[in-house]
Amino acid sequence: MRKDYDIVIIGGGVIGCAVARELSRRKLRICLIEKGEDVCSATSKANSGIVHAGFDAKPGSMKAKMNLQGSRMMPQLAEELDIRFRRNGSLVLCLSEDGLPALRALYERGVENGVEGLAILTGEEARRKEPNLSESVVAALYAPTGGIVCPFELTIALAENAAVNGVEFRRNETVTGVSREDDGYLVTTDRAQIRATCVVNAAGVHADEIHRMVSAVPLHITARKGDYCLLDKEVGDFVSCTVFQLPSALGKGVLVTPTAHGNLLLGPTATDVEDKEQTATTAEEIAYLTRTAALSVRDLPLRSVITSFSGLRAHEDGDDFIIGEAADAENFFDAAGIESPGLSSAPAIGRYLAELISEKLHAEGKTDFISTRKAIPRLAELPLEERRALIAANPLYGSIVCRCEQISEGEIVEAIRRPVGAVSLDGIKRRVRAGMGRCQAGFCTPRLMEILARELGRPMEAICKNHSGSELLTGRMEGRK
Repeated sequence: MRKDYDIVIIGGGVIGCAVARELSRRKLRICLIEKGEDVCSATSKANSGIVHAGFDAKPGSMKAKMNLQGSRMMPQLAEELDIRFRRNGSLVLCLSEDGLPALRALYERGVENGVEGLAILTGEEARRKEPNLSESVVAALYAPTGGIVCPFELTIALAENAAVNGVEFRRNETVTGVSREDDGYLVTTDRAQIRATCVVNAAGVHADEIHRMVSAVPLHITARKGDYCLLDKEVGDFVSCTVFQLPSALGKGVLVTPTAHGNLLLGPTATDVEDKEQTATTAEEIAYLTRTAALSVRDLPLRSVITSFSGLRAHEDGDDFIIGEAADAENFFDAAGIESPGLSSAPAIGRYLAELISEKLHAEGKTDFISTRKAIPRLAELPLEERRALIAANPLYGSIVCRCEQISEGEIVEAIRRPVGAVSLDGIKRRVRAGMGRCQAGFCTPRLMEILARELGRPMEAICKNHSGSELLTGRMEGRK
């Protein structure tokens, strides 16, 4: 029986999109199914944006291997996909003499993992590098290869490039079943039945549920909630490196870091939750977050917080990535338990799985693969003459919609019209940052909704913040058109 696709990828986060892009190098029929209205709508959207150097993971683990390889791949990937990436370096702080053995052990682990340039600094040396560090810092591990990237830009760029190379994206579609059929799989969704030779399970916190549909090999994912505070760009240079505290059993702890877009970010916390959709923040959690961050840096400018949010990480019981073919389900490949350093590892995970699957399917490489992608022009960042030329070519770039971030209508329209384009307010925000600034879309939302309705051919009442059910309008006033 002819299959609808050679490969179905379940999950449109950074891992699913990285796998999709790498597989699109081959002559394969591929689709990606995402239950949200957009790619990057779950775990990947609530992410620190850190490209970890690779010193933390246990030597020999998949986390250690994928982290180091992914970090090394990121500069070229960022250049090919035209996204922001910067090696700003990282510091892991030791706040007491008692922690010095653990700091030394972390250094030795990093050396064993192959991380370049690691050094242990005294407290004074660390404060010379970062003047706002706490006086409590007695030593720090410095990793010059640590970096920052925008998780939205990375995921969306991977998706766009995969789409240009032939991958079909099916959004707003939930997988309800996966079953063995002949020499392949039947993937049942709330909209269709899809036959494929191969399935890739990149379903984030739900990866264990998808896995259990076809495999008896134990796999259990715990949703680990992390809260963040985002601060205004006016304090974005409060630190230049990413500042960690010594890791605990629950992860790498609360960090303070600049973002790729010039904000300051605090977080995440780590709270295990049963509800895999629970992303609400609480006053108690945010208070703990800010109190803990203040141990690393002094005089945190908390009056500049513009929003708080949380996300869920997929923690696997064995504390490692589960990547590869299930032992009892041929052609079913897991990418499960992808928590930190998952974003850093995504390029390597994508390549690793694509090579495994391509070898299994005897897939041929394409001669016409398009490896590059150009970002939407960022009007506010262009020299004056280039702005004038862009506006002359497309007058929509001369109309500013988001004042905080100086985002034009031209950028917003292109975000909607691109491959795998925006269909919601959050989709626009993640692509061009309209609504991401100080007022958090307080002023630009009505105009953004008008543009979405016009471009998508939908009534204003159908425009959502993100998923179905998040519509902002419920009807029209009597007598109004």
